[in-house]
Amino acid sequence: MEATDFKVKEALDATGATNALTEREKHLVGLAVTVTRGCIACTGGRIEGALDEGIEYETIRAALDLAAAVNAGVTMRTAIEGVKRNGLEEACSGAECEIGVAS
Repeated sequence: MEATDFKVKEALDATGATNALTEREKHLVGLAVTVTRGCIACTGGRIEGALDEGIEYETIRAALDLAAAVNAGVTMRTAIEGVKRNGLEEACSGAECEIGVAS
């Protein structure tokens, strides 16, 4: 193991050891991160770990739904702001151009 790998593992272990979050919260946050990052293996492992910890599948599904909704909002907002920043508002004339924009 490289020295830098050890420091990363040490940092991750220390972060995971926090008492500020419950084990349930750690599982759900970890799951939201892995699914958002698109890691299939990590997400499967996180789902399995959460189930093994006694978290109900409905709770896991709700966490996944929330992560998807938050990411969809960020994606739309990023696209809308990109259009505005580049002065391309006239290229979009549908209602979707106004998503998240205060009137």
